[in-house]
Amino acid sequence: MATATASATAGSKSPVKVRQTKMLIGGKWLDSLSGKTFVTVNPATEEKIADVAYGGKEDVDLAVDAATRAFHDGPWRRMDARERGRLMARLADLIEKNFDELAALEVLDNGKPLKEAKAGDLPLVIDCLRYYSGWADKIQGEVIPVRGRYFCYTKREPVGVVGQIIPWNFPMLMVAWKWGPALAAGCTIVMKPAEQTPLTCLRMAELAQEAGFPDGVINVVPGFGDTGAALVKHPGVDKIAFTGHYETAQHIMKDAAPTLKRLTFELGGKSPNIVFADADLEAATAGSFVGIYLNQGQCCCAGSRLFVEEKVHDKLVDMLTTKARARKVGDPFADDTEQGPQIDQAQFDKILGYIDKGKKAGARCVIGGNRVGAKGFFIEPTIFTGVTDDMEIARDEIFGPVLSILPFKNIDEVISRANNTYYGLAAAVWTQDITKAHRIADEVRAGTVWVNCYDAFDAAAPFGGYKMSGQGRELGAEGLKAYTESKTVVVNLG
Repeated sequence: MATATASATAGSKSPVKVRQTKMLIGGKWLDSLSGKTFVTVNPATEEKIADVAYGGKEDVDLAVDAATRAFHDGPWRRMDARERGRLMARLADLIEKNFDELAALEVLDNGKPLKEAKAGDLPLVIDCLRYYSGWADKIQGEVIPVRGRYFCYTKREPVGVVGQIIPWNFPMLMVAWKWGPALAAGCTIVMKPAEQTPLTCLRMAELAQEAGFPDGVINVVPGFGDTGAALVKHPGVDKIAFTGHYETAQHIMKDAAPTLKRLTFELGGKSPNIVFADADLEAATAGSFVGIYLNQGQCCCAGSRLFVEEKVHDKLVDMLTTKARARKVGDPFADDTEQGPQIDQAQFDKILGYIDKGKKAGARCVIGGNRVGAKGFFIEPTIFTGVTDDMEIARDEIFGPVLSILPFKNIDEVISRANNTYYGLAAAVWTQDITKAHRIADEVRAGTVWVNCYDAFDAAAPFGGYKMSGQGRELGAEGLKAYTESKTVVVNLG
């Protein structure tokens, strides 16, 4: 059964000007020392957007040197904390001023629908930077009573030069999540954006210059895995913050071991979304639909395992199938488009491969499962029933618009099955019974549990995972602590 298929091309004319494709190092826009570049592609058309500087180890060395000078010798660390906050707020203002341009650039490079970028990504980017701008002058230690005639206090200091490696699914938002706490804490940054989506990060770095950030505080070196590895291995980098796949995080841990640098990871998930029979099924359908199909299913916290109480299983399947059938897939710049392309050929092939595995394992594809159009990386919203917990589509992170619906009998059973995964990023429960809601929140091992909602984010609310979904937290006060060191000072009072 096919879903609605619209035109899957955005045309050959770019809807937005690409302003920057070079590296930012020490306040200067540079070509790579090797002269190498790579192509960034429009996933809706499979056409080249631009050639981007490909940073190598030698470029990473320059960027780390620039960040080190900015941290130790420049004005940044010694700057009044309120001034740091003011610069961050100015950057947020400039992003708001260039709202339409940035949204269009994100869509061009990433493929998400324009209305989604404008309604979701950009407001969250601005909010995150403004939130952390307010934290810059509120980072403080404690006075601690100790034995003897001593005055003991702690202070929180910036960890130093941080390497930040971000993914392609929410490029601008991942920049904000990483820059916000690091800048508020007084760190300096070397960032490697995803090779699929470097353009908005580079444009945001231009705006940071316009806002008045000192040279070397923010450095951006685009590239591939070897660029990231050079950043991880560099002895001058004090901390690595990475968002992406757990296998990459494992490599980072190995490469970082010789220098024992600080590490935080926000990794993948196979999030359980639990619907009880007493839930508001209209709300549960709408929330579950967003939970899996937002951003073409390319969300680390996607509710890809939908557990539905047996009494309402068939009804909810019908409701979700009806919504999937009506979903408009196509040109991400079109006003009526609800779902754009997957990010690239590799991800496109991976998702279709999992759909094929699901069918071969005996699951029933009730809707979707096919490519949309002949050009661009478009895949229909897909729903499987008859899924068992041991199937690959129920265990692996597909990172695409593929939903597995699994029936359950009671709360004890669903808690056990929800936790039967090496992931633990997020979960959700839909019920009118407050006892059930709190028990799920207590017993499901996940960093975030949503009750009667999904994908409810706020810059003040910490986000991160249990188990192989990561370590440390992004956002909120906890996210800020990851960019500081605690120093104890003891004064002899005589």
